[in-house]
Amino acid sequence: MATVAGFAGAAAVFAVMFWLVDARAVLDAVRRADPGLILVAAGTILLWNVSWGCALYNVLGALDIDVPVHTALLVNAAGAFANHVTPFGQAGGEPVTAWLLSRTTETEYEVSLASITSLDAINVVPSLLFATGGSLYYVAATGTGSELGVLPLAVVGGAAVVAVAVAVGWRYRDGARARVNRTLVPLVERASGLLPGRAPIDPDALAGRVAEFTGALGRVAVSRNRLAAAIGCSALGWAFQAVGLWVVFLALDAPIPVYVPFFVLPLGKVGSALPTPGGLGGTEAVNVTLLALLTGAGAAPIAAAVTIHSVGGYLLTTSIGAAATSALGVR
Repeated sequence: MATVAGFAGAAAVFAVMFWLVDARAVLDAVRRADPGLILVAAGTILLWNVSWGCALYNVLGALDIDVPVHTALLVNAAGAFANHVTPFGQAGGEPVTAWLLSRTTETEYEVSLASITSLDAINVVPSLLFATGGSLYYVAATGTGSELGVLPLAVVGGAAVVAVAVAVGWRYRDGARARVNRTLVPLVERASGLLPGRAPIDPDALAGRVAEFTGALGRVAVSRNRLAAAIGCSALGWAFQAVGLWVVFLALDAPIPVYVPFFVLPLGKVGSALPTPGGLGGTEAVNVTLLALLTGAGAAPIAAAVTIHSVGGYLLTTSIGAAATSALGVR
C-alpha cells in the first residue's frame, strides 16, 4: 500500500510539472528525439550501474568478502530494484539490499548492511565534489552567480559540514557506539518485548551486532586502496549519469554546456527525500528547476530531457534489477 501511495505521489508531481510546462509541448519534444542518441544515453545508464557495481565489489573486498565481480554487479542491480520499489528512495531499499547481499554471500547481516551503508557514503563523496566544483565553475565561467543566488555558497558550506561531521564521527566513533548501546539498545529491547509471540531481544546480542556493524564500517575506512578504488568507480558512475543527461539534450536538439549536468544531478538528489519509490518525482522537479535557471533551453525540452533520462533510466534499471534479483534466486 505504501508503494502504491508513493507511485501516486510521484504521478501527481509529474502531472503538476507537465501542466506548468505544457504537456503537449513536452510530448512534441519527446517525439522529435533522435533514437540513436537516446540509445547512447541508455548505454551510459548501464555503464553507470556497472561502475557502482564495481564500487560495491571494492567495498566487499575491503571487508574480505570474496565474491566474483559479476555477483557484485548483480547485487548492485538488485539493490537498485529494491530502492525503486520502496518509499523514501535510498533509505527504503538499503535494508532489503543488505539482506539480499547477506543471503547471496552468506555474510552476517550486520556486515552486509555496513557494506551497503559504506557504498552510500562513498557515493556522496564524488557527488559533493562535482556539485561544489560545478557550482564554482559556473560562477567563474558566467561571471555572475545571480541565477544561482546563494546556492554555490550553500553547496560549499554543505560539503564542509559533511566533511567535518565525518571527521568528528570517526574521531569519536567508540564513544558514539557506547552511547548507542546505552540509549538505543534498551529501547529496542523494550519495544521488541511488546511484539506478540516474540521474546524480548537479548541486549548483549544486540550490542554485539552494533559493534559488528561499526567495526565493519571501520574496516572499509582504513582499507585505503579499496576505498580509493571504490570512490573512483563511484565518480565514474556519476560521470556516466551526467554525460547521459547531456546526450539526451543533444537528442532533443537543445544542447547545454557539458559541465552543467555534473553538478545539477548531485544537487537533484535532494529531491529523493520525497517519500516516493526511489525518490521519483522529487529529483526530477529539482533537476528541471535548476536546468531552467542555468541553461538557455526551453521549458519543454528541459522537462522532456529530464523525463527521458530520469524516468527512462528508472524503468531501465528497475527492469535490469528485477532480472538480477531473479538471477540471484530471490523471489
